[in-house]
Order: sequence, then C-alpha cells, then structure tokens
Amino acid sequence: MLGLGVLVIGLPAAVGGMPLTVLSGSMEPAYSPGDLVVVKPTPAEEIRVGQVMTYQLRSGDPTRVTHRVVSRSVGSDGETVFVTKGDNNDTADDTPVRAVQVVGTVWYTIPWLGWVNQVITGPTRQWLVPAVAGALFAYAAWNLGTGLRQRSRTRRQAHARATAPPSTAP
Repeated sequence: MLGLGVLVIGLPAAVGGMPLTVLSGSMEPAYSPGDLVVVKPTPAEEIRVGQVMTYQLRSGDPTRVTHRVVSRSVGSDGETVFVTKGDNNDTADDTPVRAVQVVGTVWYTIPWLGWVNQVITGPTRQWLVPAVAGALFAYAAWNLGTGLRQRSRTRRQAHARATAPPSTAP
C-alpha cells in the first residue's frame, strides 16, 4: 500500500505531475478506460513524435485529452504546434495543439486504478485519504511495536537460559 501511495501521490508530487484517469477507449490498447496515467510536466520543445502527451482542449480549460503526437512543427512565429491522434481512432484530432495547451507527457500508468480515482473525488477524498494513511501508519506502528516486544522477549529468554545454573540430572 505504501508503494502504491508513492506511485500515485508521492512521485507525481515530486515532479509537479498529476495522476489522471483514462475515461475513453481512444488510446487502446496502450491505455484502457479505468487506467491511471501519471503525467509529468514536459516543455513543448522536448516533446517528440510518438510520445503520448496530455493537453487542455482550450488553454485555461480544465478538460484534458491524452493522445499520441503524430506530427510536430514549428511555425514562423516560433511556436511549436502538435497534431495528435488517439491510437484507437481512425483519424488525427481536428484541431492542432499549441504549446500553451500542453500539460505534459505520460510518465507511467497503473492499470485499473483510475476507477478508484474516479470514485474517490472531492469531499470524499479530503477525509478518506488521510484516514487510510493514518490507518496504515497505525498498522505499521503496531507491527513495529509487536516485533520489538517479541525481539526483547526472545533476548530475555536467551539471557535467562545462558545465566541459569546448570540443572542436575539424577
């Protein structure tokens, strides 16, 4: 659970990224509905053809799309523009993506975990995530305490056997 928490929350936070849920089948078979993709910020200049990027449909609009870059060009004004396409779509997306719309590139994916991300949203997430984290820390502390007590008990028993007078057998 701790490893999963690091993959879903820790690593994305460390690089300024974000976990997003795949909602449609446009990127199948690479990403299926319900998969969780972790997107890390990537400057538009570093994105190449073949990479999967996430972008805003319109600059400033929170709606995001994750598709593969099929073409990249630099206009006369120096702005990088991308043509994207879902792997499962027949044609490229209608509107080219400008650099200002780019959120980042897909870093890694965790199959099926996106469904959990969709269910646990808003107010539920605000209390559930800290509650689960607290329960996991409490469980870890309990296991640590139990292990230390057992270790101490074993050492006391070994010490008692080592210092006990030899028994006399008839």
